[in-house]
Amino acid sequence: MNAEASVQVAVQVWPQHSTFAAQRSTWLRCEELGVDDVFTWDHFFPLSGDPDGPHFEGWTLLAAMAEATERVRVGTLVTSVGYRNPDLLADMVATVDHVSDGRAILGLGAGWNERDHREYGFDYGDVSSRAQWFSEAVPRIVERLDRLVPPPVSSPLPILIGGGGERTTLRLVAEHAHIWNFFFKDAAAFRAKDEVLSRWCAQVGREPDEITRSIAINDRSQLDQLDELHAAGLTHVILGMQPADFDEAAVRRLVEWRDRIRG
Repeated sequence: MNAEASVQVAVQVWPQHSTFAAQRSTWLRCEELGVDDVFTWDHFFPLSGDPDGPHFEGWTLLAAMAEATERVRVGTLVTSVGYRNPDLLADMVATVDHVSDGRAILGLGAGWNERDHREYGFDYGDVSSRAQWFSEAVPRIVERLDRLVPPPVSSPLPILIGGGGERTTLRLVAEHAHIWNFFFKDAAAFRAKDEVLSRWCAQVGREPDEITRSIAINDRSQLDQLDELHAAGLTHVILGMQPADFDEAAVRRLVEWRDRIRG
């Protein structure tokens, strides 16, 4: 598949400041509008607005949305490996893959949110220790996915790794991921991280084009830079928003961009 044909777009529906009914209707509307994937996140408190406002747990919500939707791939952007036992997490995503009939994406990250960790009793550590835990967890998850009965519907089940850490995260992407997601800053930053990832791919003996390059954006003005990013190798865009501020025009614009690139 060439780069144009493989371009995909997604929405991350933030599980905050909403009702469950609003979550469900927003996911279904995203599917109706033609996006390829819909994501939630894996946090325990809102990341914007009232920090103590309404918020839903990501994996329980994901399983419900996997059942409610019919076509889109579904996943977390991303799951902190410090919140769950790695083997249990593999079992969870495999179950969601069966609920969705093979549409699950496992999004993984090292974790960063101090409040999530401390209020729910998880060890927060420091940047170095979280990177080490991440480095240990990802191979365990991959190994457990290969041993589960029943196995995931998808073979392989897509693994998305988010982040730009050059010593640990991008190495893990090169070793294990099918999708690399980078929270968008600018095209130059994307290119710089992409070059590091390509070097890691060379070290581990993997072709760089086996890995989908993905960005996450929350600022609608960044949609203006998608052509430039696509020229640099981007083929997957995730636009974030919450149900209360659902921007249908922006989602339509994203889908139209994908369709134009695909030709």
